[in-house]
Amino acid sequence: MTGEQRILIVDDERAIRRLLGLAMERAGYRVVEAENAREALSSLQIDKPVAVLLDLGLPDRDGLELVPLMKAGGAAVLVISAREATDQKVIALDLGADDYVTKPFDTEEVLARIRTALRHRLATDAPVVTAGNVTIDLLARRITRSGEEIHLAPKEYGFLAELARHAGRVVTHAQLLRAVWGPAHERDVEYLRVAARGVRRKLEPDLSTPSLIRNEPGIGYRLVV
Repeated sequence: MTGEQRILIVDDERAIRRLLGLAMERAGYRVVEAENAREALSSLQIDKPVAVLLDLGLPDRDGLELVPLMKAGGAAVLVISAREATDQKVIALDLGADDYVTKPFDTEEVLARIRTALRHRLATDAPVVTAGNVTIDLLARRITRSGEEIHLAPKEYGFLAELARHAGRVVTHAQLLRAVWGPAHERDVEYLRVAARGVRRKLEPDLSTPSLIRNEPGIGYRLVV
């Protein structure tokens, strides 16, 4: 039940903490607040939150430094920051953040992103992932669309499987390239474009408006579930 789940909100602006806190409480979560990194790390140990809404501009420490620490503590991490630069988003995601939302934000979107992150945390090792009418069986290495088996090229499958392992989350270009092509190809983003085109051609109902695999420009890709 959400009422037993704590959400830690880390932001030095009281108004932001209140706005997010009210939205979280309406959704049934228990809310814990921290206005700096020291309080956040203390709360992580004491309150055991299932998710952290983390601002990056903290007064005593860069919020990016907290991302791996929060993840190590078992919490899903949703960065909510005014930093809009693509490189900041990539760094946060590569450090383990489950998602990244820029300010100003819509609280309903934040709630949706939290639900996705929590579902992923519970189902990280799930062998079967369903996205729309597509089913990805990671153990059998089998892809079906509306019950019909679809054959993908090896790299296309590797690309889709890596997205499925992080279903609903943004997977950065570097993460995908390391996992599928190896560390030597971390900068070969064109490989991803080719793989994405191949998968979409075989699985998307309408190539003009892709609904299965979403491109996050300059950052990575997301499997929509």
